[in-house]
Amino acid sequence: MAKAVVILSGGLDSTTCMGIAQDEGYELFPITFDYGQRHRRELECAQQVARHYGVTKHPIIPVDFLRQIGGSALTDEEISVPQSGLSHEIPVTYVPGRNLLFLSMAASYAEVLGAEAIYIGVNALDYSGYPDCRPEFIEGVQHVLRIGTKAGVEGHAIQIETPLLHWTKSQIIRRGTELQVPYELTTSCYLGEELACGECDSCRLRLKGFAEAGREDPIPYRRR
Repeated sequence: MAKAVVILSGGLDSTTCMGIAQDEGYELFPITFDYGQRHRRELECAQQVARHYGVTKHPIIPVDFLRQIGGSALTDEEISVPQSGLSHEIPVTYVPGRNLLFLSMAASYAEVLGAEAIYIGVNALDYSGYPDCRPEFIEGVQHVLRIGTKAGVEGHAIQIETPLLHWTKSQIIRRGTELQVPYELTTSCYLGEELACGECDSCRLRLKGFAEAGREDPIPYRRR
């Protein structure tokens, strides 16, 4: 069976990627990154999702030096998580270099495993304006994997799979529901409390997606 590395955050999008990769016939090898985020809840959710899919290996890689670098509301406690609604500017929840780092390390893992693909849940439609969720970014990293890895120069470069790239959040949720993705095990809230806040950008996008998909979000909220 072909192998796929799935960058699993414990959130809605990455968990949907788990379901899609499984449906496409891959043996799943999720990888999760502890990047010094302001809460541990998403790491716990990632572990629960991995157990749900019965994976044999699920490394959680410490890259918490991103907290020392700072510059993001997700890694710096002195920067407040915005709760005033979505804007068209790159938000303070953008973590500089995060997806570049994640894809680089996932590629290392994929080479060791002999995996054919890396799944990442980036989205260029219903997203928060992150530059490292755009098609141009993925194309650039794919080029690097072709010329900068052993697999690439030998003619079988690891493919970056972005099945959610051009889907709305409601389309993602509909497809995940068809695949019986365990959304009740996921988290999206930037604050990481027992009850999702319902007000941060990520909660707003998630709730909007479930509403447009005509489905009830199975996680509890402080405010919907």
